[in-house]
Amino acid sequence: MNFPESLRYTKEHEWIRLEGDVATIGITDFAQHELGDIVYVEIETLGQELKSGDVFGTVEAVKTVSDLYLPVDGSITEINPKLNSNPDLVNTDPYGEGWMVKMKVNNTADVNNLMDAAAYQGVVG
Repeated sequence: MNFPESLRYTKEHEWIRLEGDVATIGITDFAQHELGDIVYVEIETLGQELKSGDVFGTVEAVKTVSDLYLPVDGSITEINPKLNSNPDLVNTDPYGEGWMVKMKVNNTADVNNLMDAAAYQGVVG
């Protein structure tokens, strides 16, 4: 499994990359592996102000549907348009082309409260 050191992680298996006050969010390599083949990503929260822990969308795999949880407070500014026609990008490149949303973070210091790669790896084994 791949857990990039430059990212922060949640116990719900989302990752976040902060650049200034803009964060890119997706699901981890572990999560996509556990879900299996992803067939659909539904995110309808563009422009919405959400709190940490709020559901910002769902990901549908062949066997299950799973909620996606926001790691920090902020508003969704962009949804990855490639996922409409290629949801499998989440499986093949979860930390790159398979990102899900970008958001404006209310308090960038909140990202520091999330797990680093070593702590997340400890959670998932």
